[in-house]
Amino acid sequence: MSSYEAVIGLEIHVQVKSRTKMFTAAPYHYGAAPNTLTDAVVLGLPGTLPVLNHVAIEQCAKLGLMLGCEIAAVCKWDRKNYFYPDSPKNYQLTQNEEPLCIGGKVEIELPGPSRNVEGVHRWVELNRIHLEEDPGKLTHEAFETLIDFNRAGVPLAEIVTEPDMSSSTEAVAFLNCLRNMIIYAGISDCNMEKGQMRCDANVSIRPIGCDKLGTRTEMKNLNSISNVKASIEYEIERQAEILEEGGTITQETRRWDVDKGISFSLRSKEEAHDYRYFPDPDLMPVQMDRARVAELEAELPERPLDKQRRYQTDFSLPFTITSVLCQNCELSEFFETALETHNAPKAIANYITNDLLRELSAASEHGDSALSVGQCQLTPAHIATLVKIIDEGVISKHIGKEVFTEMFASGEMPDAIIDKNGLKQSNDTGEVEALCREAIAGNAKAVGQYKNGNEKALNALKGPVMKATKGKANPAMLDQLLKRLIDAG
Repeated sequence: MSSYEAVIGLEIHVQVKSRTKMFTAAPYHYGAAPNTLTDAVVLGLPGTLPVLNHVAIEQCAKLGLMLGCEIAAVCKWDRKNYFYPDSPKNYQLTQNEEPLCIGGKVEIELPGPSRNVEGVHRWVELNRIHLEEDPGKLTHEAFETLIDFNRAGVPLAEIVTEPDMSSSTEAVAFLNCLRNMIIYAGISDCNMEKGQMRCDANVSIRPIGCDKLGTRTEMKNLNSISNVKASIEYEIERQAEILEEGGTITQETRRWDVDKGISFSLRSKEEAHDYRYFPDPDLMPVQMDRARVAELEAELPERPLDKQRRYQTDFSLPFTITSVLCQNCELSEFFETALETHNAPKAIANYITNDLLRELSAASEHGDSALSVGQCQLTPAHIATLVKIIDEGVISKHIGKEVFTEMFASGEMPDAIIDKNGLKQSNDTGEVEALCREAIAGNAKAVGQYKNGNEKALNALKGPVMKATKGKANPAMLDQLLKRLIDAG
């Protein structure tokens, strides 16, 4: 592969959030019994006419604005004609000639040299985003294929990139950044397991330094980001081997076999003329109201990578924290809501990205239902109040860890847990001073090290005192007492 470079373009299909389908009032939700969410329009029965879903059009326009596209003044509908079992009408309504969203680009962040270091940022150019209707779902059994038309007609935004990537790493970074932006904007949940986001990968290779594109193959309906990565890497190697042996690449559609880790030919790749596109006679072109487009743009949320940069600047949070907080809109909203109760961004961010995510992960492993921030009993007020209590010196950070664990399990507020268990810090100078004197008398080595300039030697003296007080000794007071007693002795 050293003498070749890959050229990769992606086509991402995203189900747009809507209560009804694209051209009919038939409802849609995931998990319904097969073929229960259909009607005469979905099934293409004679005499039926499509009716536009205006919510889906606005959602797609909002997606285009989020990705920096130009929103067309007019878009129109075309019929893409093909015979396949998952298409009940034998054509698909789509936007071939005049799509809703033109151009655009997505900022991606490539992996850094380590998890703690931010990677390089670059932009991936988009060609277009257009609306169409989803086909049905085929389930292939040993000797038969089952068809479920529940998904048929669901609003589908197809995001088409330029051939602007050169590795599976870039493709994965693009999909992760794109997915986060779509979820942030509330356009789709992008759950790939539920088919809400699917990807086709177009891959070709060419000699390094050559400007002419090679013959491309298309990997269809990749339903996980790991499958996108694996299939692209496999296809690059497969094409390189063919060319190195003097063969030629066939333009075709291929399917990825997850179990075997290989791809196989599905059919020869169709050209646009094979679909016999023509304007749909039942749907008028859609004229986009510019004032409404401006309103949609004003509703856009902050983009994840912009938020990450803001957190680093405004709150002085490190990349290791912001890269976790800002890749999940639930977490970032949780964080910002907590700041409204107590303005301590570093401490709150640490509790969320370390303690909260650890407890959520542990709950998932034990089969608990608390798998996400929205499902657990903890609220932003819980964490903000805990940090405030620690900052006020009521409890130590060490005790705070214990309080957090119980708080997560029970849903009780931290002050109630502290009162119930008698966890308030001890500020009794007499009691703590007596324990400090015992620690100093019992550890002459640590005392000598401290006197010789080793400040860390105090930790050996603090340990016995904290143990005797069950962690309740005020750390600041303990520090001062130890230093005063050693200096006085």
